[in-house]
Amino acid sequence: MATNIEGSDGLLVEKNGPVVTITIDRPEVMNAMTTEMFANFGRICRQVSTDPGVRAVVVTGSGGNFCSGADVGAQGQRAAAEERPHQLRTMRLISETVIALHELQHPVVAKVRGVAVGAGMNLALGCDMVVASDTARFSEIFARRGLSLDFGGSWLLPRQVGLNRAKELALLAEVIDAAEADRIGLVNRVVPDEDLDGAVAEIVEQIVAGPPLALSMSKKLLNSGAVSSLSQALEAEAQAQTVNFSTADVVEAARSWSEKRPAEFQGR
Repeated sequence: MATNIEGSDGLLVEKNGPVVTITIDRPEVMNAMTTEMFANFGRICRQVSTDPGVRAVVVTGSGGNFCSGADVGAQGQRAAAEERPHQLRTMRLISETVIALHELQHPVVAKVRGVAVGAGMNLALGCDMVVASDTARFSEIFARRGLSLDFGGSWLLPRQVGLNRAKELALLAEVIDAAEADRIGLVNRVVPDEDLDGAVAEIVEQIVAGPPLALSMSKKLLNSGAVSSLSQALEAEAQAQTVNFSTADVVEAARSWSEKRPAEFQGR
């Protein structure tokens, strides 16, 4: 049963067939996100994940930037201490959003233009693929704000670029361009800005044409593999493959191969 997925202030949600696009929409502050926006982003991820009609998700920003992280200006306008939740509660709320993105069963592609810094950079890394415009700029900018990594950066970054490179990015808090991000393996692809929309659309089209159940299980296997033993990974693979062999999509794959035509996977 399809889910009615609603956006919120600063977050636009558009469903076009099997593709959901989530756009961070606060261009006046380079798409900085408030605590409420982080919470709503998590809600949207959970709703999208349970919608069987969805096969792929795109996360992007408006106005030429991806996301400049948490809204530091809003943090500076805090209410009196007795009127606001303890900071640890706020961080745990944001952590729930990281988990919701990580556990979203459909493949997620980050489409990055301009700035992706702080939590915005880690939001991009939390997606399954990062496709960047040649205008993109990345930074684990936290140290410049007197902060340490958050939004999953301490877990995501070393898995993406290795421990020493992750330490360099975190400790120096330098801004790197798209070419450097590509060189160190931070992104999957860099394309000219005018080609970004088309490149992401092509990738999403390939994902949508794939077997949705099998892709969702491959995503889960890869996410879990880094923290499991070989024997645990093999058992998880065996269970996933057993599920796959019971689906109509496996039958369709064999039939389409023998009939020399593209497969039409239904996720059943």
